[in-house]
Amino acid sequence: MQLAPVVAIMKTTRFSVVHMGGRKMKTFKRGRLGYLKLIGIAVAIFAFASCAVAAPYDQILQRWTKTNQYKNDIGAEMWISASYYAAEYIEALVQAEADKNLWTEDELERYKYELLKALQLEEYLPFRIEFDNRASPISMAPFDEQVTLWIGNKKYKPMDYDRRFNFKLSGKRDGMVYFPRYDEKGKSLLDGVKTVKLEINGNISPVTIGRSIEFMWDVSHDDPERLFRGRAAAQLELDRLIRRLEQLNKQRTELERQLQELTEEINRVQTRVDDLQKQ
Repeated sequence: MQLAPVVAIMKTTRFSVVHMGGRKMKTFKRGRLGYLKLIGIAVAIFAFASCAVAAPYDQILQRWTKTNQYKNDIGAEMWISASYYAAEYIEALVQAEADKNLWTEDELERYKYELLKALQLEEYLPFRIEFDNRASPISMAPFDEQVTLWIGNKKYKPMDYDRRFNFKLSGKRDGMVYFPRYDEKGKSLLDGVKTVKLEINGNISPVTIGRSIEFMWDVSHDDPERLFRGRAAAQLELDRLIRRLEQLNKQRTELERQLQELTEEINRVQTRVDDLQKQ
């Protein structure tokens, strides 16, 4: 039985996530990190999908979703899963939803567009983490100090994450964590890299204390560029170009204002120069 994110609901200034079971998550305001600061993806169970349809998707989804189980001497347990949004993982999510809902190609492209826009792959490396704490409640705040991404021999802290991870945890909770995709010079951090490793501080729980919580993926053959083709990609590019035009227009307005002030200052100086020369 494969768990996979399936629903994202976006609004202009706030973002809400609704699980298939009807439970509504906390909403978050949009921040400086782009159109969507925080994202949560709903979880559905493909228990009743036919084997012919579910099998290939399950295989791909399992490849990019890692699960660790921890248990102590008194029977307390902690399950932690992490998913890396590789290109084929996203494609499997989209196609599985399309087949399950009997979507048209148009509907598939709209869903893919919304998902790609929410994941912000052009800026970040998104991961989905799920905790199932079957022990006493734990606190992981601040969560960005508990999780690290290793790319090669360098480590990186989250650029953003689901703030619900800061709340005391008992039972299940899942959410998104975003790491940088590019360095300060704009170069992809994944260039020439074969593996990435997500590491969580083992001291978050008495069940995992002193243990290593690690998830590793082979990313050497991942090609996120292939996602940005077709109508969904064209719409994403259009959105990006519109935002760029807005930025350029703002810059032009500011430059025109500065030019006007400079022109007025030149005229004042020239007028004073002319007056002095007449004396």
